[in-house]
Amino acid sequence: MTVSVGYASGASASSCGYCSPPGERSSSPSSHHSAGLDAMQLSCPVYQAMIDRGWRRSGTWCYKPDLKKSCCPQYTIKLDALTFEPSKSHRKLLRRWNNHIRHGKPGDVMDVDSSVSGGKQGKSKGLPKFSLTSAIHASESGFHDIERPAHTFETILEPSAFTDEKYALYEKYQQEIHHDTGNTPRGFKRFLVSSPLRGDPIPYSSPPSAHLPKTYGSYHQMYRVDGKLIAMAVLDILPKCVSSVYFMYDKDWEAYSLGKLSAMREACLAREMHEAGAKDMAFLYMGFYIYSCQKMRYKGEYAPSYLADPETYDWYPLAQCKNLLEKNRYACFAHRDHSVEGDFDREDPPPELPSEDDQADIQIVGEIVNGVLLTVPLKNYTAPYSQQELAECIDGLGLELAKQVVFAIY
Repeated sequence: MTVSVGYASGASASSCGYCSPPGERSSSPSSHHSAGLDAMQLSCPVYQAMIDRGWRRSGTWCYKPDLKKSCCPQYTIKLDALTFEPSKSHRKLLRRWNNHIRHGKPGDVMDVDSSVSGGKQGKSKGLPKFSLTSAIHASESGFHDIERPAHTFETILEPSAFTDEKYALYEKYQQEIHHDTGNTPRGFKRFLVSSPLRGDPIPYSSPPSAHLPKTYGSYHQMYRVDGKLIAMAVLDILPKCVSSVYFMYDKDWEAYSLGKLSAMREACLAREMHEAGAKDMAFLYMGFYIYSCQKMRYKGEYAPSYLADPETYDWYPLAQCKNLLEKNRYACFAHRDHSVEGDFDREDPPPELPSEDDQADIQIVGEIVNGVLLTVPLKNYTAPYSQQELAECIDGLGLELAKQVVFAIY
């Protein structure tokens, strides 16, 4: 049985990280939550199932937003990495970046190399069809054959870990981009280094290329130009997706739209893993799509993208969802009549604990003896605890997933 251990916690509320004034925003995205747990350990298949039900992690803290109560409803969004084709503007950004690294040209100068060009056969004579993988790696050390490029650019995918260099980049990013001066190494570790994910081997059908990850888990993807760290992506590599947790960059490089370049690189990573034999890998999860927040709509620029229904967790094409999102504060794509234009005029009844038969299959840590967890079924657990908080966690996970989790209640 897949086991994860967490501290059960119930509904909580905090200031919204999206519509609050800049001085009141938290670097960790949070809003009204319907459930949360602090995970000591999670298998990647379990976490994959959690994010498919609207969960998200910040360090070891896993939370599920309550879309009905939130001022900025957050819908899980995923991009089909296997069919994704960058837009004309995205290809232009790739050309601009590659030309700068390869030739030192700061402007959008067309490179005669087809891997850098944005032309498509039939529209630009002599240029083959655009290749995302070729364009992504065209300026990267180890992939091109230019003897003396203007700059040395490399990306390094490494397991999540703290370094002073990473923290310096984070602190600079938070201060200059988010105007947040209350940062500490401890907060950085808690937010973007600590992870509950267990690194199981990825079942490639054949040995993968050296730049691809060998195990699932949490990673930092380092962007270096001439040896200097200029950006870093925090990623979770899961059975079906690359999940983007956070991205930070040096403001000195802001003109190159590194955030957009990173999204294309992460989609390309999922595609390359799939082509290397990780057959279930097919998507880039970009966190939450927040239609009510203009600055968070950029995730819809990448197509084809899908939103998870907040009630059934089925996936719906983003293009089909926008009309409901425009007309309603809370949108339900599976049951359109459940959508609500304004605030709710009533509170939904709180979830209850499942039946005793189901409680028999939900495990609670009874005690720890010599480092070994001894569990008891929930139906036999007698120590005092908040039934409402545990019921909210179980409801958020769903019964099937809750039966794969071992809860430690404190």
